Amino acid sequence: MVKILISDKLAKEGIDLLNSMEGVQAVVKTGMNEDELTKVISEYDGLIIRSDTKVTAKVLANSGKLKGIARAGVGIDNVDVKEATRKGIIVMNTPGGNTLSAAEHTMALMLAMSRKVVPACNSLKSGVWDKKKYMGNQLNGKMLGIIGLGRIGMAVANMAKGFNMTIFGYDPIAMPPDAEKLGIHVTDKLEKIFKEADYITVHVPKNEQTLNMIGEEQLKMMKPTVRLINCARGGIINEEALNKALAEKRIAGAALDVFPKEPPENMWFMQSENCLVTPHLGASTEEAQIEVAVEAAQILVDAIRGGPIRNAVNAPSTTGAVPAIVNSYGELARRIGMLVSTITPGQIKNVSVQYRGTIAEMDVKSATLNFAVGLLQKHFDMPLNMVNVGILAKERGISIDETKNIESKDVAASFRAKVVTDKATRTITGTVFGGTLLRIIEIDGFNIEMTPQGSVVVIFNDDKPGVIGAVGTVCGKYSINICTMGVGQKLKEKKAVLAVSLDKEPDAKVVEELGNLDFVNEIYVCNLD
Repeated sequence: MVKILISDKLAKEGIDLLNSMEGVQAVVKTGMNEDELTKVISEYDGLIIRSDTKVTAKVLANSGKLKGIARAGVGIDNVDVKEATRKGIIVMNTPGGNTLSAAEHTMALMLAMSRKVVPACNSLKSGVWDKKKYMGNQLNGKMLGIIGLGRIGMAVANMAKGFNMTIFGYDPIAMPPDAEKLGIHVTDKLEKIFKEADYITVHVPKNEQTLNMIGEEQLKMMKPTVRLINCARGGIINEEALNKALAEKRIAGAALDVFPKEPPENMWFMQSENCLVTPHLGASTEEAQIEVAVEAAQILVDAIRGGPIRNAVNAPSTTGAVPAIVNSYGELARRIGMLVSTITPGQIKNVSVQYRGTIAEMDVKSATLNFAVGLLQKHFDMPLNMVNVGILAKERGISIDETKNIESKDVAASFRAKVVTDKATRTITGTVFGGTLLRIIEIDGFNIEMTPQGSVVVIFNDDKPGVIGAVGTVCGKYSINICTMGVGQKLKEKKAVLAVSLDKEPDAKVVEELGNLDFVNEIYVCNLD
């Protein structure tokens, strides 16, 4: 008998599906605190949660026979995924279940703003009939700028076509191949959307690249008739700058479904007549809740019974199935992916990897997938792994060309990655010494040796005396130890690259001081742990 614990409120259809399965018993116990869940979790094979249950390391310490956790929704911040992975517990989510719900809510906010639905409703309920005050605007013929063309962004585009809107789309990773087929005018210039759009909606994850993506500078570019919508994550639009722009009537309106902290502590929008707000309702439809409940139930039971594993956010262990050297190259590839993602700005246009020497004679599919995880992880809210990265990359129109050459070059075996974006082209080559020692041996044609571990600073600089000393002086000033250092030179071009691994990650002040050194052309910081 497979016992499934449901610890949060779940749509009846998901519970009914579990109870209809032969050999499956569904047990509903909601509202448990950490101690209560810890006491009972070992009795169950699977756990279905939403956002209220916290699956902590303490809970997982007593996991017993627990084999899988399914989140009926997208976010898995309430699960200690690292500890679950260590325990061999598969963690899954249902990222597609709320796509239409979130897209429809975006359109609802867009329409409500345009036709002033909320203030008109409140006015009439107070006994005032005032048609002139609430003159609205049509969506027909207007330009819609969509920032983020994942599942939800593409769904919004499809719906907006029905309103005869002209759609421009931008994605920080790459453009999905179906974008142009849908009639989206793809652009790699965010400024075009900021300057020309009548409506702007954001559908990107919140990360270092997208935090405050729309701030004071961007708002100043916009037309006074523009309206902004955020149903993605709080903080993508800077609220302080937005409040100021609304108060000064530099933009026509905004609609927010998400906030940096929820519930929001700063209720600035209460004083803003042209800001429409809702309490994170993007996924709050009966249909979406049914879909994620049914999907969570199905994928959890399939995984527990040894069937297909879908939407896993932590890949099952491959120990014993893959040669140790391939696992080592997989780890090297993942770290190279993280590093090349950091030092290569812009939208991805082309990605290729090459294996040379002895490693080229092996099945390296898992290593290539690990590279993709490192390359793309910062662009997604959910953890990527070998299970889901291929599908998510394909959705964004990203493919990785893999080639092999059994002839070695410089070292017995090597892995090389090349990433081309609209702004730069980067190459990084690495190797594994002695089966376990990971090394990077080339960056952009600069021969270099560095350890891809911990906090790494990569500096592209003019080749002149005093570089190493100056960098060391700044690090020493802030009590940062340099663990390893690699230097590569191109003497004819008088250019060099300096890569150092540090014992702790430098803060913004340190990076700024390093960047202000007169020989520095570009500086990047990446944590490779």
